[in-house]
Amino acid sequence: MTIDIMLIFTVFFPLLMAPVSYLIGRYNKHARNWFAILVTILVMGAALSLLNQNGTLTLENICGLGLSFDASGIHGVLACLCAFIWMMTTIFSDEYFAHYRNRNRYYFFMLASLGATLGVFLSADLFTTFVFFEIMSFTSFVLVIHDESDTALKAAKTYLAVAVVGGLVTLMGIFMVYHQCQTLFYNELIGAVDTVADPGLLMISGILVLTGFAAKAGMFPLHIWLPEAHPAAPAPASALLSCILTKSGVFGVIMLSCGMFLHNADWGMMILILGVITMVLGAVLAVFSINLKRTLACSSLSQIGFITVAIGMQCLLGEHNTLAAQGTMLHILNHGLLKLVLFMAAGVVYMNLHELDLNKIRGYGKHKKLLMFIFLMGVLGICGIPLWNGYISKTLIHESIVEMIAMSQGSSMLFFKGVEMLFLFAGGLTIAYMTKLFVALFVESNADQKKMDQAKSMNKVSGAVLLIAALILPILGMFPHQSMDAIAAMTLGSMNAHAGEAVAYFSLTNLKGALISIVIGAVVYFGFVRTWLMSKQADGSTVYVDRWPAWLNLENGVYRPLLLHVLPFIGALVSRVIASIPEWLIKLSRRFIFNQENGVVIPPEDDKITIAALDPDKAQSINLAKSLVLFGLGMTIAMLYLIF
Repeated sequence: MTIDIMLIFTVFFPLLMAPVSYLIGRYNKHARNWFAILVTILVMGAALSLLNQNGTLTLENICGLGLSFDASGIHGVLACLCAFIWMMTTIFSDEYFAHYRNRNRYYFFMLASLGATLGVFLSADLFTTFVFFEIMSFTSFVLVIHDESDTALKAAKTYLAVAVVGGLVTLMGIFMVYHQCQTLFYNELIGAVDTVADPGLLMISGILVLTGFAAKAGMFPLHIWLPEAHPAAPAPASALLSCILTKSGVFGVIMLSCGMFLHNADWGMMILILGVITMVLGAVLAVFSINLKRTLACSSLSQIGFITVAIGMQCLLGEHNTLAAQGTMLHILNHGLLKLVLFMAAGVVYMNLHELDLNKIRGYGKHKKLLMFIFLMGVLGICGIPLWNGYISKTLIHESIVEMIAMSQGSSMLFFKGVEMLFLFAGGLTIAYMTKLFVALFVESNADQKKMDQAKSMNKVSGAVLLIAALILPILGMFPHQSMDAIAAMTLGSMNAHAGEAVAYFSLTNLKGALISIVIGAVVYFGFVRTWLMSKQADGSTVYVDRWPAWLNLENGVYRPLLLHVLPFIGALVSRVIASIPEWLIKLSRRFIFNQENGVVIPPEDDKITIAALDPDKAQSINLAKSLVLFGLGMTIAMLYLIF
């Protein structure tokens, strides 16, 4: 098959098969499950055929500007990662959803989300990215809301509100970029920005486009949906949200930073600062959390911060951005594979206990050796322990920061040394909260340990899927030059980086960074988690306690009051003023009405005139205008109420 046919097949085949799976499910549930698995396997094969290809395709006149696709570099690699993770979670879904309602709906929107996400990763221009980005937001919303519990409904509304607002802001930015650059193709924007007369306006346009991507990625301060949506969604959907859907936002940030704002220090500093805040905030939230999936969700927030730091370093390092580019791509890859293992393992816990509170699930895996091994692989990988995959990408990002320190002087050097310290500190917090999860699940005993030991684990198919995913992690970490370096090399051109020398990952210099994080993690775990974040009960037992202050919740403390109270009040005030202008103008003109009888200008006898005193046709028009203004205000308030 030609590259054009494979591009069309990869994107549109799962979208077309979504309704087919629904129809099959109406008659045979098991046939539908295996059909969905077959679809993801075929998509995986199609994505692999695109790897390291340079083909592009444009479907003219679709959606006005046409849809354009590109299989080269980072596009093909991310498509393969997406297809692989979707295939694994779909196989796991067969057991996980065995006793769920609305499975037909789940599989329909799961396949639709797959096609939309692949459309994002394979898009060649901002317009195509936006079209599939919006489709993905609405189809994945149904995955979040699947349980239909109060928690799921609230989380899904937050997710949808952030996605819709972010998408509208991004669309506004795309209009501005097209007006200034006369193109939206990623490979043309680099040269087009040089002809822009107003760099400041271009920066504003970029920030607007960035808003929607940052919202989907879960970057601060638009991260509020992520810690809520992941725990509320079913485990396979949580894995997709964490592993892939957040990466669609990261993809947009990369294409902006390595295209429109290539080597732009101001843009790079903004991305770096947002990345550092996201990285540390997510890790702190994870340390405080006592919910298994919420901890993993906050961990995803932190790891997105690591990736964002690497993107910022690419802009700041300029022509010396090779290490940062490699670290960016490999941490995207590693985080996707790591969270696939961890969220599916969390799914095993939930589908058997229907609990996520650490105090209620502690001891569940104490005698489940296979699950313990699988979860341990994920823990060691995400903690950045040498010989596991997470260590490789974190080392590259750390070395890019060290390289920036060497290139800086004075206050700039102190700033980047601070960034390095926060990077290592966030790595230490990762070790602390992942140790907490592992100890609670596999080391500590439950008050009713017999019940935990008797609880089921997973069937052979799910066990095989999780084991394969877990074994990939140390294999990549032990042979980085043969595996991950080769993958990163495919994507360097897409990020406008050049190939560099091989990194000595296991040298004493690079191992030192991992050792510092391990020490920090041990201090935080034993000196903070096991003391202040645990409470001793009257019977001598200890329980995990959530000491995170409720008033520090950004969503409840800032966003909801702002959107539900402050903005509606301002909108009502402005609307009232606008609605009063016609009547005020009428009163003003009435004061100087020419009296036809005596030929002199006289003020009216009564200043309290009404619109009804005027010509009936004019009065009707003015009333209609006021009604439309008030109707618009009412609809705005109603939409905000429904969303929140």
